[in-house]
Amino acid sequence: MKIDAGVMTTDLGGVGARAKDLEAAGFDGIVTAEMSGDPFLPLLLAAEHTERIELMTSIAVAFARNPMIVANLSNDLQAFSKGRFILGLGSQIKPHIEKRFSMEWSKPAARMREFVLAMRAIWDCWYSGEKLSFRGEFYQHTLMTPMFTPTNNPHGAPPVVVAAVGPMMTEVAGEVADGMIVHAFTTERYLREVTMPAIERGRAASKHDGGEFELCYPAFIVTGNDEREWETMRAGVAKQLAFYGSTPAYRPVLECHGWGELQTELNTLSKRGEWDAMGERITDEILEQFAVVAEPDKVVGVLKARYGDLVGRLLCDFSFARDGKRAEYMEELRSA
Repeated sequence: MKIDAGVMTTDLGGVGARAKDLEAAGFDGIVTAEMSGDPFLPLLLAAEHTERIELMTSIAVAFARNPMIVANLSNDLQAFSKGRFILGLGSQIKPHIEKRFSMEWSKPAARMREFVLAMRAIWDCWYSGEKLSFRGEFYQHTLMTPMFTPTNNPHGAPPVVVAAVGPMMTEVAGEVADGMIVHAFTTERYLREVTMPAIERGRAASKHDGGEFELCYPAFIVTGNDEREWETMRAGVAKQLAFYGSTPAYRPVLECHGWGELQTELNTLSKRGEWDAMGERITDEILEQFAVVAEPDKVVGVLKARYGDLVGRLLCDFSFARDGKRAEYMEELRSA
């Protein structure tokens, strides 16, 4: 199992030092998320200050861009990092695409499938000399001249991983991607009973020979070296879970456990701006399904028991580790 840690997209001045520290600490990957900053720029800085560590967007919002733009960005990061870039894409949800990005929303699973296939067609044109002739329902790419063909990347296309929650998007990830980013709002039960079968259906339908399929998982962890740390972490994770749980698209995860009505309640509270009250609705029972809740020395054991046979990459910076135990925890987890 590979272990990743994140860098802040809003602190570009600190990315270089943070990246060097993470590589020196033995992490396998650096991850950015498109939240309040661009996810690609920090990885350029991280690449400049490192030599070994992999660099992944987790995620970049696909539907805020188009396949040609993302193909170009990926090409340049792949070239500059000497083949260390991993492109992680996500759809976001309808209100953000339409109201924040002012872009079109329709058939997200079908659109994501076509987005990835269009990028692959563009890369085939650049790296294999294939004629660019992609015509789909959402994207058409039919023009590429030598002036606009990149020649700076001997490493070829980067791996593509797609974020998914529902079965349709998960099948798309299995079909056209090299891996999938499991949403943090996922329980072990949902992962095994819903996600994995959908991935297998997608893989069965795939014409893409990308080798091994890798699951990337950002773990929620509640732990602490004293009561104050524990309570602070618990409150933060509960609020994050409540925020995700208020989203209609994520209701099936709650329904898997018989908690579907909680989504309606959380959604109502979110529209009132009652964020603290939302976090209070996350009981210990719910928390323990979505997060690893354990003493620091037991966290790795729980992670391995739940996900060791499924997950290839884990996002966890082990910030709770004391007395130089981070390296010990990481080595134990890598044996999964």
